[in-house]
Amino acid sequence: MNRKHVNLSRPGFILLFWLALWINPAEAAKKITVTFPSSDSLLVTADLYAPNSQDAPFIILFHQAGWSRGEYMETAPKLNAMGFNCLAVDQRSGGEVNGVVNVTHRRAEKAGLPTQYLDALPDMNAAVAYVKSKYPQSKIILWGSSYSAALVIKLAGDYPDLADGVLAFSPGEYFKRFGLGTHFISKSARHIKCPLFITSKKKEAPGWKKTFDAVPGKQKQSFIPNTKGNHGSRALWSKFPDSGAYWRAVNRFLKQFF
Repeated sequence: MNRKHVNLSRPGFILLFWLALWINPAEAAKKITVTFPSSDSLLVTADLYAPNSQDAPFIILFHQAGWSRGEYMETAPKLNAMGFNCLAVDQRSGGEVNGVVNVTHRRAEKAGLPTQYLDALPDMNAAVAYVKSKYPQSKIILWGSSYSAALVIKLAGDYPDLADGVLAFSPGEYFKRFGLGTHFISKSARHIKCPLFITSKKKEAPGWKKTFDAVPGKQKQSFIPNTKGNHGSRALWSKFPDSGAYWRAVNRFLKQFF
């Protein structure tokens, strides 16, 4: 398919942003379901939303605990309308949301493989490798929700050339119970070189402040809502009255990738 990618000016991107908020996901560009192997050969399932050109910036979407790629049924088409291609991934640490079952999780359980938070890292790395192989000219943006928000920060810090940008919705030091202490994520954050965006529900902000402060340089943005807000990427779902405020903050960050 010959798909044209428009190099947007700032006003053009802002216009697309506002139009995207009115997108009906049911009428948006169709997704296709793909699979690719993780490092232990477990097949990872993901939904590919890629109506834009091969060199359009690419956002890899990772879900929160107990959920699936269904977390992004509404969000991915809006990002498409803003000019991004997207891949919504089922990590093996997950379950079900919005009627979408996490197929990777089911495969892992059937194979007797562990499905804790950190066990998802190979799946996340595999998703990045898949996108880079299929879209080698695209900027890669990692997007995480809750536990995966923490892990995208870790990936970007441990491998500073892996991604061109990171968005983390409700990251935290969720790994103390695994014996990894309370600085597991913030230690990796010290080495991030790409632009970073962090947000969460209002009361969660103190939990990621040290991680945000650890990121060097000025290529970082954060957003704390005036309202109670919501945990993870669901904060962008249109059913929440304050979702527009989150979207405006996301827009301010994402426009730099065009």
